[in-house]
Amino acid sequence: MIGAIRTDYAEFAAICGNSPRPARDYCERPIPATEYGGIRWVDSATNIHPRGYCAVVQHVRRTVRIAVLFVAIALVGVSGPVIADPVIAADVPRPVHAMRSAQPAANGARLLAAAQGPGRIVDLTVHSEAMGRSFPVAVLPAPDSSRPAPTLYLLNGVDGGTETGIWSDRHNWLTRTDAERFLADKQVNVVVPFGGAASFFADWRADDPVLGRQSWATFLTRELPPIIDSAFGGTGINAIAGPSMAGSAVFRLALAAPGLYRAIGSYSGCVRTSDPTGQAMVNTVVATRQGDPLNMWGPSTDPAWAANDPYLHAADLRGTAIYVASGTGLPGALDTLDGPGIDGNAKTLIDQLVIGGMLDAITASCTRQLQDRFRELNIPAVFEVRPTGTHSWGYWQRDLRDSWPTLAAGLGL
Repeated sequence: MIGAIRTDYAEFAAICGNSPRPARDYCERPIPATEYGGIRWVDSATNIHPRGYCAVVQHVRRTVRIAVLFVAIALVGVSGPVIADPVIAADVPRPVHAMRSAQPAANGARLLAAAQGPGRIVDLTVHSEAMGRSFPVAVLPAPDSSRPAPTLYLLNGVDGGTETGIWSDRHNWLTRTDAERFLADKQVNVVVPFGGAASFFADWRADDPVLGRQSWATFLTRELPPIIDSAFGGTGINAIAGPSMAGSAVFRLALAAPGLYRAIGSYSGCVRTSDPTGQAMVNTVVATRQGDPLNMWGPSTDPAWAANDPYLHAADLRGTAIYVASGTGLPGALDTLDGPGIDGNAKTLIDQLVIGGMLDAITASCTRQLQDRFRELNIPAVFEVRPTGTHSWGYWQRDLRDSWPTLAAGLGL
Protein backbone atom coordinates (compact mmCIF):
# COMPACT_ATOMS: atom_id res chain seq x y z
CA MET A 1 0.00 0.00 0.00
CA ILE A 2 1.19 3.52 -0.67
CA GLY A 3 0.13 6.61 1.23
CA ALA A 4 0.23 10.23 0.14
CA ILE A 5 2.78 12.73 1.42
CA ARG A 6 3.76 16.30 0.56
CA THR A 7 5.87 16.73 -2.60
CA ASP A 8 8.26 19.11 -0.86
CA TYR A 9 10.00 17.66 2.17
CA ALA A 10 11.15 21.05 3.51
CA GLU A 11 7.56 22.29 3.42
CA PHE A 12 6.36 19.18 5.20
CA ALA A 13 9.16 19.34 7.80
CA ALA A 14 8.21 22.94 8.52
CA ILE A 15 4.67 21.83 9.23
CA CYS A 16 5.94 19.03 11.43
CA GLY A 17 8.15 21.50 13.26
CA ASN A 18 5.08 22.90 14.97
CA SER A 19 3.92 19.45 16.04
CA PRO A 20 4.52 17.81 19.44
CA ARG A 21 7.99 16.29 19.78
CA PRO A 22 7.08 12.64 18.98
CA ALA A 23 5.52 13.60 15.67
CA ARG A 24 8.39 15.98 14.88
CA ASP A 25 10.96 13.24 15.52
CA TYR A 26 9.04 10.97 13.23
CA CYS A 27 8.67 13.59 10.48
CA GLU A 28 12.39 14.41 10.56
CA ARG A 29 13.40 10.85 9.77
CA PRO A 30 14.71 10.31 6.22
CA ILE A 31 11.83 9.74 3.82
CA PRO A 32 12.18 6.59 1.70
CA ALA A 33 10.04 7.68 -1.22
CA THR A 34 9.29 6.83 -4.81
CA GLU A 35 7.90 8.96 -7.57
CA TYR A 36 4.33 8.17 -8.58
CA GLY A 37 2.47 10.45 -10.95
CA GLY A 38 4.75 13.38 -10.06
CA ILE A 39 3.96 13.05 -6.35
CA ARG A 40 6.22 11.72 -3.60
CA TRP A 41 4.69 8.57 -2.19
CA VAL A 42 5.87 6.58 0.81
CA ASP A 43 5.94 2.81 0.82
CA SER A 44 3.97 1.77 3.89
CA ALA A 45 6.29 -1.20 4.41
CA THR A 46 8.82 1.31 5.76
CA ASN A 47 6.30 3.31 7.77
CA ILE A 48 5.57 3.03 11.47
CA HIS A 49 2.11 4.48 10.88
CA PRO A 50 0.13 2.62 8.16
CA ARG A 51 -1.67 5.77 7.01
CA GLY A 52 1.54 7.68 6.14
CA TYR A 53 3.51 10.55 7.66
CA CYS A 54 0.77 13.14 7.12
CA ALA A 55 -1.61 10.94 9.07
CA VAL A 56 0.66 11.08 12.12
CA VAL A 57 0.57 14.86 12.18
CA GLN A 58 -3.15 14.86 11.51
CA HIS A 59 -3.71 12.41 14.34
CA VAL A 60 -1.72 14.49 16.84
CA ARG A 61 -3.47 17.71 15.85
CA ARG A 62 -6.87 16.07 15.98
CA THR A 63 -6.13 14.63 19.40
CA VAL A 64 -5.05 18.02 20.74
CA ARG A 65 -8.14 19.73 19.33
CA ILE A 66 -10.44 17.10 20.77
CA ALA A 67 -8.75 17.35 24.18
CA VAL A 68 -9.27 21.11 24.15
CA LEU A 69 -12.93 20.62 23.26
CA PHE A 70 -13.43 18.13 26.08
CA VAL A 71 -11.81 20.52 28.58
CA ALA A 72 -14.04 23.36 27.40
CA ILE A 73 -17.12 21.18 27.71
CA ALA A 74 -16.14 20.13 31.22
CA LEU A 75 -15.69 23.77 32.25
CA VAL A 76 -19.23 24.67 31.26
CA GLY A 77 -20.64 21.56 32.89
CA VAL A 78 -21.65 19.74 29.72
CA SER A 79 -20.62 16.13 29.34
CA GLY A 80 -20.63 13.77 26.39
CA PRO A 81 -18.77 13.22 23.14
CA VAL A 82 -18.49 15.86 20.47
CA ILE A 83 -17.53 15.34 16.86
CA ALA A 84 -14.62 17.62 16.02
CA ASP A 85 -13.95 18.78 12.50
CA PRO A 86 -11.12 16.71 11.03
CA VAL A 87 -7.86 18.54 10.43
CA ILE A 88 -7.24 19.21 6.77
CA ALA A 89 -3.76 18.24 5.57
CA ALA A 90 -3.99 20.24 2.37
CA ASP A 91 -6.17 22.79 0.66
CA VAL A 92 -6.52 20.85 -2.58
CA PRO A 93 -7.21 17.20 -3.43
CA ARG A 94 -4.23 14.87 -3.78
CA PRO A 95 -3.99 12.45 -6.72
CA VAL A 96 -5.13 9.00 -5.67
CA HIS A 97 -5.32 5.72 -7.51
CA ALA A 98 -8.55 5.34 -9.52
CA MET A 99 -9.62 8.90 -8.75
CA ARG A 100 -10.53 11.65 -11.20
CA SER A 101 -10.86 15.38 -10.66
CA ALA A 102 -13.70 16.05 -8.22
CA GLN A 103 -16.22 18.72 -9.18
CA PRO A 104 -17.81 20.83 -6.43
CA ALA A 105 -21.51 20.66 -5.67
CA ALA A 106 -23.81 23.40 -6.90
CA ASN A 107 -23.86 25.10 -3.49
CA GLY A 108 -20.07 25.16 -3.16
CA ALA A 109 -19.52 21.97 -1.15
CA ARG A 110 -16.19 20.55 -2.26
CA LEU A 111 -13.44 18.02 -1.80
CA LEU A 112 -10.63 19.39 0.36
CA ALA A 113 -8.23 16.47 0.57
CA ALA A 114 -7.77 12.90 -0.58
CA ALA A 115 -5.24 10.28 0.44
CA GLN A 116 -4.74 6.60 -0.18
CA GLY A 117 -5.91 4.81 2.93
CA PRO A 118 -5.45 1.20 4.00
CA GLY A 119 -6.02 -1.38 1.29
CA ARG A 120 -8.02 0.11 -1.58
CA ILE A 121 -9.80 2.64 0.62
CA VAL A 122 -9.52 6.28 -0.37
CA ASP A 123 -9.84 8.73 2.53
CA LEU A 124 -11.55 11.99 1.59
CA THR A 125 -12.18 15.17 3.50
CA VAL A 126 -15.30 16.88 2.18
CA HIS A 127 -16.43 20.36 3.11
CA SER A 128 -20.17 20.80 3.59
CA GLU A 129 -21.25 24.30 2.67
CA ALA A 130 -24.62 23.68 4.34
CA MET A 131 -23.01 22.88 7.70
CA GLY A 132 -19.88 25.00 7.40
CA ARG A 133 -17.76 22.03 8.47
CA SER A 134 -15.69 19.28 6.91
CA PHE A 135 -16.17 15.55 7.35
CA PRO A 136 -14.22 12.38 6.63
CA VAL A 137 -15.62 10.14 3.91
CA ALA A 138 -14.13 6.75 3.04
CA VAL A 139 -14.52 5.38 -0.47
CA LEU A 140 -13.91 1.86 -1.74
CA PRO A 141 -13.67 2.47 -5.50
CA ALA A 142 -15.15 -0.02 -7.94
CA PRO A 143 -12.49 -2.56 -8.98
CA ASP A 144 -12.55 -1.56 -12.67
CA SER A 145 -11.89 2.19 -12.70
CA SER A 146 -12.07 2.27 -16.50
CA ARG A 147 -15.83 1.65 -16.40
CA PRO A 148 -18.52 3.83 -14.80
CA ALA A 149 -20.03 2.37 -11.64
CA PRO A 150 -23.09 2.95 -9.46
CA THR A 151 -22.65 4.00 -5.84
CA LEU A 152 -23.66 2.37 -2.56
CA TYR A 153 -23.77 4.70 0.43
CA LEU A 154 -23.33 2.96 3.79
CA LEU A 155 -24.39 5.09 6.76
CA ASN A 156 -23.27 4.36 10.31
CA GLY A 157 -25.25 4.28 13.55
CA VAL A 158 -25.87 6.66 16.43
CA ASP A 159 -22.23 7.75 16.85
CA GLY A 160 -21.79 8.50 13.16
CA GLY A 161 -18.96 5.99 12.93
CA THR A 162 -16.39 8.26 14.58
CA GLU A 163 -16.20 10.72 17.44
CA THR A 164 -12.72 12.07 16.70
CA GLY A 165 -12.59 12.50 12.93
CA ILE A 166 -10.50 9.33 12.59
CA TRP A 167 -12.78 6.52 11.44
CA SER A 168 -10.46 3.71 12.53
CA ASP A 169 -11.10 4.51 16.20
CA ARG A 170 -14.82 3.66 16.38
CA HIS A 171 -17.50 1.16 15.47
CA ASN A 172 -18.47 1.43 11.83
CA TRP A 173 -18.79 -0.51 8.59
CA LEU A 174 -15.04 -0.56 8.00
CA THR A 175 -13.89 -1.54 11.49
CA ARG A 176 -16.63 -3.92 12.65
CA THR A 177 -17.71 -5.79 9.50
CA ASP A 178 -16.25 -7.46 6.45
CA ALA A 179 -18.03 -4.99 4.14
CA GLU A 180 -14.76 -3.95 2.51
CA ARG A 181 -13.85 -7.53 1.64
CA PHE A 182 -17.39 -8.53 0.67
CA LEU A 183 -17.85 -5.61 -1.72
CA ALA A 184 -14.30 -5.51 -3.09
CA ASP A 185 -15.07 -7.55 -6.23
CA LYS A 186 -18.35 -5.83 -7.04
CA GLN A 187 -18.47 -3.09 -9.66
CA VAL A 188 -19.80 -0.46 -7.30
CA ASN A 189 -18.29 2.56 -5.57
CA VAL A 190 -18.86 2.15 -1.84
CA VAL A 191 -19.04 5.40 0.13
CA VAL A 192 -19.01 5.56 3.95
CA PRO A 193 -19.57 9.09 5.33
CA PHE A 194 -18.56 9.75 8.93
CA GLY A 195 -20.16 12.15 11.40
CA GLY A 196 -23.73 13.08 12.22
CA ALA A 197 -23.92 11.50 15.67
CA ALA A 198 -27.53 11.50 16.96
CA SER A 199 -28.60 13.65 14.01
CA PHE A 200 -30.84 11.07 12.31
CA PHE A 201 -29.05 12.39 9.20
CA ALA A 202 -31.75 15.05 8.94
CA ASP A 203 -31.80 18.77 8.25
CA TRP A 204 -32.50 20.35 11.63
CA ARG A 205 -34.53 23.53 11.86
CA ALA A 206 -32.14 25.23 14.30
CA ASP A 207 -28.50 25.00 15.29
CA ASP A 208 -27.98 22.89 18.41
CA PRO A 209 -25.80 24.29 21.23
CA VAL A 210 -24.00 20.94 21.56
CA LEU A 211 -24.31 19.21 18.20
CA GLY A 212 -24.02 22.33 16.09
CA ARG A 213 -25.60 22.80 12.69
CA GLN A 214 -27.14 19.60 11.35
CA SER A 215 -27.88 19.60 7.61
CA TRP A 216 -27.17 15.98 6.87
CA ALA A 217 -29.99 15.46 4.40
CA THR A 218 -28.56 18.28 2.30
CA PHE A 219 -25.03 16.92 2.63
CA LEU A 220 -25.95 13.36 1.71
CA THR A 221 -28.43 14.06 -1.09
CA ARG A 222 -27.15 17.27 -2.71
CA GLU A 223 -23.54 17.95 -1.71
CA LEU A 224 -21.79 14.58 -1.61
CA PRO A 225 -23.21 12.73 -4.68
CA PRO A 226 -21.87 15.10 -7.38
CA ILE A 227 -18.44 15.06 -5.75
CA ILE A 228 -18.37 11.27 -5.61
CA ASP A 229 -19.73 10.77 -9.12
CA SER A 230 -17.20 13.14 -10.69
CA ALA A 231 -14.23 11.80 -8.72
CA PHE A 232 -14.99 8.08 -9.12
CA GLY A 233 -16.86 7.81 -12.40
CA GLY A 234 -20.30 7.38 -10.91
CA THR A 235 -23.28 6.60 -13.11
CA GLY A 236 -25.75 8.59 -11.03
CA ILE A 237 -27.40 5.34 -9.92
CA ASN A 238 -27.32 4.98 -6.13
CA ALA A 239 -28.38 2.78 -3.24
CA ILE A 240 -28.24 3.53 0.47
CA ALA A 241 -28.17 1.31 3.55
CA GLY A 242 -27.52 1.58 7.26
CA PRO A 243 -28.25 0.18 10.73
CA SER A 244 -29.98 1.48 13.84
CA MET A 245 -30.45 5.27 13.60
CA ALA A 246 -29.55 5.07 9.92
CA GLY A 247 -32.17 2.35 9.46
CA SER A 248 -34.89 5.00 9.53
CA ALA A 249 -32.78 7.74 7.94
CA VAL A 250 -32.31 5.81 4.69
CA PHE A 251 -36.07 5.96 4.09
CA ARG A 252 -36.26 9.64 4.98
CA LEU A 253 -33.39 10.48 2.63
CA ALA A 254 -34.99 8.54 -0.21
CA LEU A 255 -38.19 10.50 0.30
CA ALA A 256 -36.31 13.80 0.48
CA ALA A 257 -34.62 13.18 -2.87
CA PRO A 258 -37.00 11.18 -5.08
CA GLY A 259 -35.16 9.04 -7.60
CA LEU A 260 -31.72 9.52 -6.06
CA TYR A 261 -31.64 6.08 -4.42
CA ARG A 262 -32.97 3.12 -6.36
CA ALA A 263 -32.49 0.69 -3.48
CA ILE A 264 -32.66 0.86 0.33
CA GLY A 265 -31.27 -1.43 3.01
CA SER A 266 -32.53 -0.87 6.56
CA TYR A 267 -31.13 -2.94 9.43
CA SER A 268 -32.54 -2.79 12.98
CA GLY A 269 -34.19 0.57 12.45
CA CYS A 270 -37.48 2.13 13.57
CA VAL A 271 -39.09 3.90 10.64
CA ARG A 272 -42.23 5.20 12.37
CA THR A 273 -41.05 8.32 14.18
CA SER A 274 -44.08 10.59 14.69
CA ASP A 275 -46.28 8.51 17.00
CA PRO A 276 -45.63 8.69 20.79
CA THR A 277 -43.39 5.61 20.73
CA GLY A 278 -41.42 6.88 17.77
CA GLN A 279 -41.01 10.32 19.28
CA ALA A 280 -39.78 8.83 22.54
CA MET A 281 -37.23 6.79 20.59
CA VAL A 282 -36.00 9.84 18.66
CA ASN A 283 -35.77 11.95 21.82
CA THR A 284 -33.79 9.23 23.58
CA VAL A 285 -31.32 8.85 20.71
CA VAL A 286 -30.72 12.60 20.42
CA ALA A 287 -30.29 12.86 24.19
CA THR A 288 -27.49 10.27 24.13
CA ARG A 289 -25.31 13.00 22.63
CA GLN A 290 -26.79 15.84 24.73
CA GLY A 291 -28.67 17.23 21.74
CA ASP A 292 -32.07 18.95 21.97
CA PRO A 293 -34.70 17.28 19.72
CA LEU A 294 -36.66 20.55 19.68
CA ASN A 295 -33.94 21.83 17.36
CA MET A 296 -34.65 19.01 14.94
CA TRP A 297 -38.40 18.95 14.33
CA GLY A 298 -39.77 21.15 17.09
CA PRO A 299 -42.26 20.15 19.83
CA SER A 300 -44.16 16.87 19.58
CA THR A 301 -47.22 18.58 18.08
CA ASP A 302 -45.27 20.24 15.28
CA PRO A 303 -46.29 19.07 11.76
CA ALA A 304 -42.60 18.55 10.96
CA TRP A 305 -42.70 15.24 12.85
CA ALA A 306 -45.34 13.82 10.53
CA ALA A 307 -43.68 15.37 7.48
CA ASN A 308 -40.48 13.47 8.31
CA ASP A 309 -42.10 10.13 9.16
CA PRO A 310 -41.43 7.59 6.36
CA TYR A 311 -44.19 5.32 7.68
CA LEU A 312 -46.78 7.96 6.81
CA HIS A 313 -45.28 8.55 3.36
CA ALA A 314 -44.53 4.96 2.44
CA ALA A 315 -46.62 5.18 -0.73
CA ASP A 316 -43.99 7.50 -2.20
CA LEU A 317 -41.42 4.70 -1.97
CA ARG A 318 -43.16 2.62 -4.61
CA GLY A 319 -40.68 1.55 -7.27
CA THR A 320 -37.70 1.50 -4.90
CA ALA A 321 -36.01 -1.84 -4.17
CA ILE A 322 -36.29 -2.27 -0.40
CA TYR A 323 -34.81 -4.70 2.13
CA VAL A 324 -35.65 -4.40 5.84
CA ALA A 325 -34.24 -6.64 8.57
CA SER A 326 -34.18 -6.92 12.35
CA GLY A 327 -33.47 -9.43 15.05
CA THR A 328 -35.96 -10.11 17.83
CA GLY A 329 -33.60 -9.36 20.69
CA LEU A 330 -33.32 -12.98 21.77
CA PRO A 331 -29.73 -14.27 22.05
CA GLY A 332 -28.43 -15.73 18.83
CA ALA A 333 -25.37 -17.44 17.43
CA LEU A 334 -23.27 -14.25 17.52
CA ASP A 335 -24.14 -13.35 21.11
CA THR A 336 -21.35 -15.31 22.76
CA LEU A 337 -17.98 -14.56 24.32
CA ASP A 338 -16.27 -15.50 21.06
CA GLY A 339 -18.79 -13.59 18.94
CA PRO A 340 -17.69 -10.73 16.67
CA GLY A 341 -16.69 -7.63 18.61
CA ILE A 342 -16.95 -9.37 22.00
CA ASP A 343 -13.33 -10.57 22.21
CA GLY A 344 -14.03 -12.56 25.37
CA ASN A 345 -15.15 -9.49 27.31
CA ALA A 346 -18.02 -10.47 29.61
CA LYS A 347 -19.14 -6.87 30.15
CA THR A 348 -19.36 -6.26 26.41
CA LEU A 349 -21.39 -9.43 26.01
CA ILE A 350 -23.77 -8.46 28.81
CA ASP A 351 -24.30 -5.04 27.24
CA GLN A 352 -25.01 -6.65 23.90
CA LEU A 353 -27.45 -9.13 25.40
CA VAL A 354 -29.30 -6.64 27.61
CA ILE A 355 -29.18 -3.32 25.78
CA GLY A 356 -28.79 -4.79 22.31
CA GLY A 357 -31.50 -7.31 23.03
CA MET A 358 -33.93 -4.64 24.19
CA LEU A 359 -33.21 -2.44 21.16
CA ASP A 360 -33.79 -5.17 18.60
CA ALA A 361 -36.95 -6.27 20.38
CA ILE A 362 -38.20 -2.73 19.70
CA THR A 363 -36.96 -2.63 16.11
CA ALA A 364 -38.57 -6.01 15.43
CA SER A 365 -41.93 -4.50 16.35
CA CYS A 366 -41.18 -1.47 14.15
CA THR A 367 -40.23 -3.74 11.27
CA ARG A 368 -43.47 -5.70 11.51
CA GLN A 369 -45.47 -2.45 11.55
CA LEU A 370 -43.72 -1.28 8.40
CA GLN A 371 -44.28 -4.65 6.77
CA ASP A 372 -48.00 -4.39 7.47
CA ARG A 373 -48.01 -0.88 6.03
CA PHE A 374 -46.33 -2.04 2.82
CA ARG A 375 -48.84 -4.87 2.51
CA GLU A 376 -51.71 -2.39 2.85
CA LEU A 377 -50.21 -0.32 0.06
CA ASN A 378 -49.28 -3.36 -2.03
CA ILE A 379 -45.66 -2.23 -2.25
CA PRO A 380 -43.19 -5.07 -2.85
CA ALA A 381 -40.29 -5.27 -0.41
CA VAL A 382 -38.20 -7.89 1.35
CA PHE A 383 -38.70 -8.12 5.13
CA GLU A 384 -36.63 -10.37 7.37
CA VAL A 385 -37.29 -10.63 11.10
CA ARG A 386 -34.77 -13.13 12.37
CA PRO A 387 -35.93 -15.41 15.22
CA THR A 388 -32.88 -14.32 17.25
CA GLY A 389 -30.29 -11.58 17.20
CA THR A 390 -29.35 -8.36 18.97
CA HIS A 391 -28.58 -4.77 18.01
CA SER A 392 -24.97 -5.35 16.97
CA TRP A 393 -22.57 -5.20 14.06
CA GLY A 394 -22.17 -8.94 13.60
CA TYR A 395 -25.82 -9.22 12.59
CA TRP A 396 -25.68 -6.10 10.44
CA GLN A 397 -22.79 -7.65 8.55
CA ARG A 398 -25.07 -10.58 7.76
CA ASP A 399 -27.88 -8.19 6.86
CA LEU A 400 -25.69 -6.41 4.32
CA ARG A 401 -24.81 -9.72 2.69
CA ASP A 402 -28.43 -10.90 2.71
CA SER A 403 -29.66 -7.60 1.29
CA TRP A 404 -27.07 -7.48 -1.47
CA PRO A 405 -29.29 -9.12 -4.13
CA THR A 406 -31.92 -6.43 -3.48
CA LEU A 407 -29.36 -3.62 -3.50
CA ALA A 408 -27.61 -5.01 -6.58
CA ALA A 409 -30.90 -5.22 -8.47
CA GLY A 410 -31.59 -1.56 -7.73
CA LEU A 411 -28.06 -0.66 -8.81
CA GLY A 412 -28.43 -2.54 -12.07
CA LEU A 413 -25.71 -5.06 -11.23
